[in-house]
Amino acid sequence: MADSSVRINALIVDAADPERLARFWSELLGRPIVGRTGPYVWLRRENDLGLGFQRNAGPRRGKNRLHFDVSSADPAAEQQRVEALGGRRLEEYADGGFLVMADPEGNEFCIIPEGPFELDDEGRADYLG
Repeated sequence: MADSSVRINALIVDAADPERLARFWSELLGRPIVGRTGPYVWLRRENDLGLGFQRNAGPRRGKNRLHFDVSSADPAAEQQRVEALGGRRLEEYADGGFLVMADPEGNEFCIIPEGPFELDDEGRADYLG
């Protein structure tokens, strides 16, 4: 495989209220808000990756085609923290064995364990027990 000069610089999340969403993700990830430019609110860059929230008043339609996986030593405890911050668990995905959550605007993300976990042949996880 040839080396590429292209890299992912930042992930941008559309948001009806970018300030609110940036505050949620800032608290969740421990990355402070460091800037505001036009319709964007930016969290501190880490591991050479930016995370920004862009004002977009258009409606969100359907399931996310891209989502974050965040890892935690204790996914159940992290679920409680996410809910205290204004997120919620998406029970409709429970059959897959993943802890699927939504941020305050409904963007899906998974909380996975820090260590390894098994997947069956259908891609279902086993870490929730």
